[in-house]
Amino acid sequence: MTHYLDIVLRPDPEFGPNVLLAALFAKLHRALVASPAQGEIAVSFPQYTEGRAPLGCALRLLGPQVALSQLMALNWISGMRDHTRLTPVLPVPATAQHRSIRRVQVQSSAERMRRRRMRRHNESAEDALLKIPDSAGANCTDLPWLDVHSTSSGGHRFKLFLRHGDVSSNPVSGEFNAYGLSNTATVAWF
Repeated sequence: MTHYLDIVLRPDPEFGPNVLLAALFAKLHRALVASPAQGEIAVSFPQYTEGRAPLGCALRLLGPQVALSQLMALNWISGMRDHTRLTPVLPVPATAQHRSIRRVQVQSSAERMRRRRMRRHNESAEDALLKIPDSAGANCTDLPWLDVHSTSSGGHRFKLFLRHGDVSSNPVSGEFNAYGLSNTATVAWF
């Protein structure tokens, strides 16, 4: 993780920052799926403040300089140029800390989990209710999230909840998925 570039959202009177960030993230996801640099590119949200749900108005891409250049050569950001300001590809500061940013799947409703169990295990509603009580659903979370359309599941829409790990001085290497996230690797945080 040697280089980075920031994509900062410009204020827009018609669209809030969360809508624009979700649209930008969706374009990035499609580009990462098509990019030979997938696995090398990570994302972070440098304006995120601990304990607050909004992710801010900036998306940071991190990775090797060549991988970032290959990704940006795909021109995936077209259509968002009026809404964004890009920095050049720059070296990560030597003083950067490190943290993980990973996806967390939040079970939003006990009823939904019961319906899924009924389909998967061919159970009755009564059996599923016994296995999954109302208390099993976590109906709220304070984690930040983005609305995302998956390219691998036919455009299925879901909330991508993100957990920022503790800040550390030790980097952990690994691969990143088509969302720029990893369960094990860390990103430079500065």
